[in-house]
Amino acid sequence: MDDLTISKTIAASAMKAQAQRLRVISENLANADSLAKTPGGQPYRRKTVSFKNELDRQSGVELVKVGKVSRDAGDLERKYDPHHVAADKDGYVLLPNVNPLIEIMDMKEAQRSYEANLNVISISKDMMSKTLDLIR
Repeated sequence: MDDLTISKTIAASAMKAQAQRLRVISENLANADSLAKTPGGQPYRRKTVSFKNELDRQSGVELVKVGKVSRDAGDLERKYDPHHVAADKDGYVLLPNVNPLIEIMDMKEAQRSYEANLNVISISKDMMSKTLDLIR
């Protein structure tokens, strides 16, 4: 495998990982106001994505993969709302630990990383094409 093909393979794996990250961020945003449905129940917890390198034995290249998607164990805010169905015995409802501002910033970062890897693929493709043109 030549260097340009390797760079395209690595960039494509990073794009797949960032696409999965964007799906998780979208889920977080969609559930930013999701409360429990039972008294004293737990609301939606923010999900986070971690990445890892994984060796592709066929090509001998380390690719970017999603390591795991886990739930953020951070503290939940409480809001006094004794009439809500999810209120505990003291009248408090637990709120999701999703901060839309942080999710939007994470989304922008993931989009930029996706676009950067797309540019790597595009430039590698152009370089391969120009190399073939020179050979002819």
